[in-house]
Amino acid sequence: MRDYDVVVVGGGAAGLSAALVLARARRTVAVVDAGGPRNAPAAHMHGFLSRDGMPPHGLVAAGRAEVAGYGGSLIDDTVVDVAPGFHVRLVGGSSLHARRILIATGLRDQLPDIPGVRERWGRDLLHCPYCHGYEVRDQPLGVLGGSPEAVQHALLVRQWSPDVVLFPYTDTLTLEQRELLTARGIRVVEGAVARLVVGNDQLQGVELGGGTVIPRTAVFVRPRFVPNADLLTGLGCAVDEHGWVVHDPVGRTSVAGVWVAGNAADPGAQVISAAGQGSAAAIALNADLVDEDVKHALANSHAGRAASAPALPNTSI
Repeated sequence: MRDYDVVVVGGGAAGLSAALVLARARRTVAVVDAGGPRNAPAAHMHGFLSRDGMPPHGLVAAGRAEVAGYGGSLIDDTVVDVAPGFHVRLVGGSSLHARRILIATGLRDQLPDIPGVRERWGRDLLHCPYCHGYEVRDQPLGVLGGSPEAVQHALLVRQWSPDVVLFPYTDTLTLEQRELLTARGIRVVEGAVARLVVGNDQLQGVELGGGTVIPRTAVFVRPRFVPNADLLTGLGCAVDEHGWVVHDPVGRTSVAGVWVAGNAADPGAQVISAAGQGSAAAIALNADLVDEDVKHALANSHAGRAASAPALPNTSI
């Protein structure tokens, strides 16, 4: 079993950023990641200062190289569980031991069960207009309902194009919502959504249940975010009513020694903010380790002085 100061579970922006800070702080750190990041379908990432337009895999590759350059260990595997005392068991059969654990396992997107949705996800079926809106600006856009935030999502997408259609899908709009949409020039197309129409590997439109196709070149949707929190709950970390782990501003959970960063902690975090969260967690985590190191050193010092003190003479008669 290999021993580390910190084992980071998850090698995306948050996990690698944390590992980089910890390795530069001269901590022994291992990052365990099996690949398959959430943003893998996207060709480019945006809004990351100095890295705008970079492929997501390019950022991960650069981050892994930087962590390795400072002596960090990169382990291509999956964590099965973390036992008390932070004994980490991997699918491949090996085990690790850590003084602290940082979970950066992200989240998964639950998408509507509509033909074409999964295939176009991250390409021209999109979630975040801040990530992809500029690339589809002024085009005929759609917003797929089915979530409580769909109307607000449509109002936001309107910032990037004057031609926006909201497909309520399973939603029933209120009069007030319709007034807001009308005021912004957003059309509402009622009816069941049958599928996304694709041709030449590009989205062509949204087909309704009756066969009518509404031409669109990109569609936005709010998926349901589900935290990858099995390891956190297995360790006994408190979660809120929605299943998200409870943590303080720097990622400290309710269980001593367990930290969280990135989308596992914050479903709204973009790549750049997830990286920042990883850095902040690492700095606070290292301070926690420093406190423990000082306590151990002080205890050893006291024990050493007690052992070397001369024995008092026996004055008993």
